[in-house]
Parts: sequence; structure tokens; C-alpha cells
Amino acid sequence: MPCLFPDSVLAIFCKAPVAGQVKTRLQPALTAEQAVAAYLQLTRMTLERAFQQPLCEVQLYCAPDTKHAFFQQCAADYPLTLVTQRGEDLGERMLNAFEEALAHYRHAILIGCDCPSLTVSDLQQALAILRDGKDIVAAPAEDGGYVLIGMSAPQPVLFTCMTWGNDRVMAQTRRRAAGAGLVLHELAMQWDVDNVEDWRRYLSCQNC
Repeated sequence: MPCLFPDSVLAIFCKAPVAGQVKTRLQPALTAEQAVAAYLQLTRMTLERAFQQPLCEVQLYCAPDTKHAFFQQCAADYPLTLVTQRGEDLGERMLNAFEEALAHYRHAILIGCDCPSLTVSDLQQALAILRDGKDIVAAPAEDGGYVLIGMSAPQPVLFTCMTWGNDRVMAQTRRRAAGAGLVLHELAMQWDVDNVEDWRRYLSCQNC
């Protein structure tokens, strides 16, 4: 079945599921091994939604590289391409991903693996917004960051010299976009799984 957005790509950032290196803020309520299991569950959820409809090509951006058995299994289970994240910090890795993706596709959106509220409809809306000519699309998060960002040309101003992991990331992104004369379209507010309260919220949603 042909993609709805054949000139676009969805990049999904994912870390190797190693105990003590993923979802550490779920500890000590969860053990390191339970945190890994939570991360795997969230990642599978994200991949299922990415392929719920034939939206566009999907690339799994892996850290530290693509060699982990879980990444190889994902490539066997889903029609995606594995790519290694490159860069010293999150901003550099995201900018590099956009530069790589937009060298081959007209539009690109980037997400992580831990946002239960982000639906396939949100992904489709983001791609449509870029197709319609907006410079940037983003989905703000309740914690002050964002869970999705997309663009049609690399925008270093949105990624360089940023302080990540705080409640001002989305606000700073808005200011930088406006200062650069970029049109930023925001999707509905989302929430992601950062701490044990978020994890319990996700589990309660699963049981609804």
C-alpha cells in the first residue's frame, strides 16, 4: 500500500534498552530491570502507532548505535530503517537527524519513544501541516518541552546552545522560531513518561 506522504519521513529516537541507562527516573519505585521493561513497552507502543496507517517512511534513530539485539528485532518486525544517532548532545543529534533526513525527503518529523498521548492522527496532522507550507510543527508537552518536532529544512537555531530537559524548552523554541521569522504551528498539548507518576498514568490509561 502506498504511503500517504511519500515525500516525508518519521524519525524515532530510541536508546538501547540497557539497565541503568533508560528511564532512570522511574527508579527506585521500579528496579532498573523493570524500568527497561517499561521502556521496551513504550517503544513497542510507539512503533505500533507509527505503522497504524501507511503514513510515510520510518527511521529508527538508535543510540549508541544500531547493533543492540532489540534494534535488530525491531528492524525484523517492522518495515523501518535503522540509523545511528550522531552528536554530543540532544540538540546536535536532532539537528544531524534532520539534516540527514531532509537530504532525501521533503519533510521530516521527529519523536521519541515515550509519549502515550501522541496518536497516529497527530502524526498525520503534523505531516499535513508541513505539506501545507508551515516552517515548523511541534507538539508541546505538559512538562514544558515538546514530544514532536517537524520541519522541511534544517533549522540550527532551534537546536544549538539549548538547555534540554527543563520546563522552558518549548517556550525557548517558540522565541527562537519567531526571532528567525519561522512559522511555527503547534499541535494539541501532550504528555510523556518521565517519572513514576507518568508511568502510573500510562498504566491507568491501558486499563481503561
